[in-house]
Amino acid sequence: MRVGVLASGGGTILQALLDADPALPIAVVVTDRRCEALARAEAAGVPAELVERTTFGPDFDRLAYTHEVVDALRRHRVDLVAMAGFGTILDKPIHDAYPDRIVNTHPALLPAFKGWHAVDDALAAGVRVTGCTVHLARLEVDDGPILAQEPVAVEEGDTAETLHERIKSVERRLYPLVLRRLVSEGTP
Repeated sequence: MRVGVLASGGGTILQALLDADPALPIAVVVTDRRCEALARAEAAGVPAELVERTTFGPDFDRLAYTHEVVDALRRHRVDLVAMAGFGTILDKPIHDAYPDRIVNTHPALLPAFKGWHAVDDALAAGVRVTGCTVHLARLEVDDGPILAQEPVAVEEGDTAETLHERIKSVERRLYPLVLRRLVSEGTP
């Protein structure tokens, strides 16, 4: 089973996948912007494609962009898609191309605190525990069957940055475990 990784930022989740033991069969890393994830893929000898998102305004054609991402994944014969901090929400064609084969990681215990600001939202709500969720992605953001979750305590004096870093530590351990299981089983 060949894995395609979608990334947008520093690539720390990607690095955890690259460092997984045994290594995941990553066929390609696709990014939506120039970022550290491209360099990490190159350093690991993994093919990488920049499918650059050229606008973040109202003129963004999400459907056309999604087709470009799907085309990149298909060029590398990807079977399973792992979202690793990908900053662009994709449209229906990726779900049609990879039904129940898109896995996402989220910095909260879903269904609580969906969306991009989950860590800030957890702090604002005053919860004592949040965490990390690995789930199958659906067209609706942060929806879909939960594959694994792990709690992370909110500590006195936590900021979004300190809490998010502790969540990322869990995420970098949990996500590769779930993806390895899916690869070994052959289907999500």
